[in-house]
Amino acid sequence: MANQVEPKLIKPLFDALQQERFVTLATIDYETGGPNVSAISWVLAKDEGAILFAVDNRSRIVQNIKENKKAVLNLIANESTYSITGDVTVKEEKLDGVPLKLALLELSIHEVRDVMFYGSKIVSEPQYDKTYDKDAAARLDKQVMDAMKKA
Repeated sequence: MANQVEPKLIKPLFDALQQERFVTLATIDYETGGPNVSAISWVLAKDEGAILFAVDNRSRIVQNIKENKKAVLNLIANESTYSITGDVTVKEEKLDGVPLKLALLELSIHEVRDVMFYGSKIVSEPQYDKTYDKDAAARLDKQVMDAMKKA
């Protein structure tokens, strides 16, 4: 049985990407030309065809994207694992309304592929805790997500 492939986000994935969550992002390393994988959490589906995400503007992710716009976002949701491929652009070098120097990037989706191995499903999605001041983390998360929604 072939894995499901879509040209855009299906509704359960769009809904899952309306809040901060754990995803990984693979880019092409600007120095080595090899793969570079990062875990990020400030993600937001702008619509079914684009995903916004925020990272430190000094991040290797930003450097990599400026050299090669191809990327893959890996999402665990909807009882499966998805590979979301596309081209990434830096929308803003410094996201307004946020105390940190965060860049806003946009992944224009080319393909959404269900990559879960045959005959299985995800029974528990990844969870994480912020290890610094919980109140400060909640304030910052809200500022970042609100700024991304306005962008």
